[in-house]
Amino acid sequence: MQSDDPQSLKRVKRCDIDVHPTEKALVLHYELEASILGETGDPMHKGRKECQKIIRLRSLNAGTDIPTLARKVVEECKLIHASKLAEVEHLLLYLQGRKKPSSKSEKKEKKPVKPKELMPFEGMEIDEEANINKIDEYLELLYEGFPEKIRGSTLILQLARNPDNLEELLHNETAFGALARVLREDWKHSVELSSTIIYIFFCFSSFSQFHTLITHYKIGMLCMNIIENEQRKYDLWQDELEKKDKACDEDPDNQTFRKEHEKTLKKYQSLLLKQEQLLRVAFYLLLNLSEDTRTELKMRNKNIVHLLVKTLDRENEELLVLVVSFLKKLSIFLENKNDMAEMDTVEKLALLIPCEHEDLLNITLRLLHNLSFDTCLRTKMVQVGLLPKLTALLGNDSHKHVAMRILYHISVDDKSKSMFAYTDCIPQLMQMLFEHGEERIDTELISFCINLAANKRNAQIICEGNGLKLLMKRALRLKDPLLMKMIRNISQHEGHLKQLFIDFVGDLAAQIKQAGDEEFVIECLGTIANLTIADLDWELLLKEYNLVPYLKDHLKPGSAEDDLILEVVIMIGTVSTDDSCAVMLAKSGIIPALIELLNAQQEDDEFVCQIIYVFYQMVFHQATRDVIIKDTQAPAYLIDLMHDKNTEIRKVCDNTLDIIAEYDEEWGKKIQNEKFRWHNSQWLEMVESRQMEETEPYLYGDDPDALEQPDLFYSTDGMMPPEPSLSPDFYNQFHTQNGDFNSCNGADGRPATAYGFRPDEPFFHGY
Repeated sequence: MQSDDPQSLKRVKRCDIDVHPTEKALVLHYELEASILGETGDPMHKGRKECQKIIRLRSLNAGTDIPTLARKVVEECKLIHASKLAEVEHLLLYLQGRKKPSSKSEKKEKKPVKPKELMPFEGMEIDEEANINKIDEYLELLYEGFPEKIRGSTLILQLARNPDNLEELLHNETAFGALARVLREDWKHSVELSSTIIYIFFCFSSFSQFHTLITHYKIGMLCMNIIENEQRKYDLWQDELEKKDKACDEDPDNQTFRKEHEKTLKKYQSLLLKQEQLLRVAFYLLLNLSEDTRTELKMRNKNIVHLLVKTLDRENEELLVLVVSFLKKLSIFLENKNDMAEMDTVEKLALLIPCEHEDLLNITLRLLHNLSFDTCLRTKMVQVGLLPKLTALLGNDSHKHVAMRILYHISVDDKSKSMFAYTDCIPQLMQMLFEHGEERIDTELISFCINLAANKRNAQIICEGNGLKLLMKRALRLKDPLLMKMIRNISQHEGHLKQLFIDFVGDLAAQIKQAGDEEFVIECLGTIANLTIADLDWELLLKEYNLVPYLKDHLKPGSAEDDLILEVVIMIGTVSTDDSCAVMLAKSGIIPALIELLNAQQEDDEFVCQIIYVFYQMVFHQATRDVIIKDTQAPAYLIDLMHDKNTEIRKVCDNTLDIIAEYDEEWGKKIQNEKFRWHNSQWLEMVESRQMEETEPYLYGDDPDALEQPDLFYSTDGMMPPEPSLSPDFYNQFHTQNGDFNSCNGADGRPATAYGFRPDEPFFHGY
């Protein structure tokens, strides 16, 4: 009889074989997949579980027949597939010859021993030399008084510092438990004892396979409790020492106060030395255990970041190297980074720069680099005065690369760009740029310069002397698009900086038609488009370099990458400010090409905004105005875009249509009616769609004529008194002030981007 209960199906998905780190045994790591089957036999639920099985080989010795034993293992263990017979045989041969934990499998797990100057604790000096065969005697000392406990733990530490003894120590079943018990019971009574026992566990933590055992005895949590307690003691010592200092300052002639102060200071220094040894070994142990992200998360929940940041107040450089290294490891996770921000970590790290300890300086810079990805922390770095300190490190070959990365991140923020002008950063960067030969400039360096050039004051410093000339010469020679992007950023600033480009306009124009790197051509086009200079003869420039056919050909959708086509449109808008140049472009048929491009790119706000700006420039000139109004449907497109969601597009349309309405009566009436219709349509739609309830026959009281009042349609919300005679004609006269480029955008009136400068600007800003 078949049961009605669901059946289960289990199968092994994979099986990896390895040797046991300390015993003569094979360890199988396999994944078990379990499926619950329904009545129809289809799986209803699936689950996977990581499993482990140990095959102990107690009979394995030097005389064992390995091939026979391997076949027996494969036959009796159903988890091992027959195809793994050769692998099993190889592992058995390895186990047969293994004597020390520094064997082949161990090398994969073993970490390099720290250099002596970075070892966390040297231990208690005793004359006796530890012997592994006397381990039981040493353990018995742990059950006696404190001197014996310290002596016993120190002897065990001597053994543990030799990796070859770790296996023997681990085989002693009472060793780990006894050490953990003594540490848990006596850590408050002796700093020396705590430091020595934690150092023993630290020796084991250098090997990942022992982490599970250390975690089992909760040594990590115990270390955090010890660290927290030691930091409270440190605060009390500081308070006591501060009181003694204050007493001496108030009565400098009192010898009693002075002697007490000297005695307290000497005691403080002695205690501080022992405490910092304890902190070093405890933090090292936690750092090793944090290799497992699950263990690291537990530490974070126990406030490890707080403990580490608080330790940054110390002066012990070796301890600081360890603490900053730990913080750097933790800083890659968002939660830890946020904890560091709340603890004023940047302020404390700023005090470590500069410093004579090279390792400490290097790791501090790397931690700051991780933190500099956060906008608020970058701002904090500027506020605490790190900018000149980091700038000074640009001349240090050992630290300049990481310092430049931090400075690059700071330069991303517009508010911080201007601060670089008050340091010697820019002259150093310019020197680095010109020191490169014919090879391309380092990406970090040129990216940093591009950001800085976006600020006007920085750009002025860059162009001092022959700065711009040298940059232009190098960019044109190497066809470097990133260097040309830096030059393009310089060209966007108003005033004297634009005038510096007059001598290079011809060189830039010559690059446009040359076949080559398209990115370089885009930057050349963008640089020319930025040069809104009244003194330039654009017509002569276009004729001399025969650029009109090039511009027209690159307005066709799909003729080039969108970025290149957009720069062509922007350049046309710039050159159209010249009357004769605008006429030449109109005669070449560029306006229909722009309308075609507008149809193709109508979903791209940037294209739409810049094309409409070209129309805005064209309607200023009589010849091109007649072409746009009489020979094209451009005004109709502009009317459709009057109510676009994008603020900048609406502004450009309003200004262009105002000019068209002024010079063409027919289009003026259409534009006026459309504006009138739009500003009343929303209200009328609401009134028509609102269903009047029987209990509320009139939305505005009992007066049925309330909606007939003309001021409801033409009121301007308190800006002027409503009059029954107010009409769309008056509104049109008022509305012509809206969208004035010169009052809200750049000096030359160009919309720098479709996303505008002031998206929240009131509608009647011109009034």
